[in-house]
Formats: sequence, structure tokens, C-alpha cells
Amino acid sequence: MQAGYAYSSLPGSTTPNYAFQAFSVHGPDTSGLERSDPLYDEGLPSDSATGSTSSLVFIDSNVRSHGLALRLRPTPKDALTLRYSHIGANELRSPLQFGQATRVDTVGGTANAIAGVTDAHLSDDLFLEVSRIVDRNTSLSGSVIVSFSGEGIRNVIAGNAPNWTGGFIHVVFSF
Repeated sequence: MQAGYAYSSLPGSTTPNYAFQAFSVHGPDTSGLERSDPLYDEGLPSDSATGSTSSLVFIDSNVRSHGLALRLRPTPKDALTLRYSHIGANELRSPLQFGQATRVDTVGGTANAIAGVTDAHLSDDLFLEVSRIVDRNTSLSGSVIVSFSGEGIRNVIAGNAPNWTGGFIHVVFSF
């Protein structure tokens, strides 16, 4: 589900946007394998349902995300977009991605395999992208990204969960 509006009367063609996406999971209390596998990947972290850097960790299975975006177009050839995504697990104690967050926990000398997370909050992403149309055949985008681990991730790992940072440059040539 996505909703947005283009304010053409404001300077820079301001466009706020909200998106909610949820993907099915395998229920831990059922015998069948129930999950969605993403059929089509948009190819860019900015287009992923699971945020920006988090998209490199969580594919679109057993996740839900709330996303806010604000795009400004100061010129017809330039765009500046700020995105925020709040990513959570759809179902607790169920694999996030082909067994991710499956770990061995030892209780009383017995090793137990545990799948999924015990807290739904996986991460919060901030994503800043600058795009420019160079000419009718070429466009250029660059971004900086930071993801902050949520309680669900912090509970899975020992010690402090680091922030995930990154960036990319994307050049498109059309002919």
C-alpha cells in the first residue's frame, strides 16, 4: 500500500510519500512451509521494501515495513530524496530469510536451534539520495545510508550491534 501527493504549487515539486508493505512468513506452529519469496527485485536499495541497507540483510520474507519519503525537485533535472524506513518481523520466532537469525543457544548443556527473533523491531533506515538527469540518455544517482539495529537484532547477537552504513553510485545509460 502506498500513498503520496505531489505539491506542484510548492517550490521544487515537493512529494511526500508513505508506504506499508508486509510479506508472508512460515508460521512456527505449522508443519507446511509458508513464506513468500520475492519474485522480482528492483535492483536498488532505495526501491526495496525493507529499507536501504537493511535490504542487503532482509529480503521480502517475514518482514513488514513502514516507509516515509520526501522528494524535492529543485530543478527539472535534479532530485533530492530523504527516506526513512521502520522494518519489523511479521512473525516472531520464524525465519527472516532462508534461516537468517537461526542460531544455536545452549541451555543447561543442551544445544538448541532457535529461528527468528523475539522482538519484532529489526531496524530503522535513513537514506539520502541525490539524482541528476545528465542528458536524455544518462542519469546519475548517489546516496548515503545508515541503518540502526532494532531490539530484535540486538537480542540475537552478543555485544553491541553496529550501525550499518553504506552508499552507492548508480549510472544509467539508455539507448
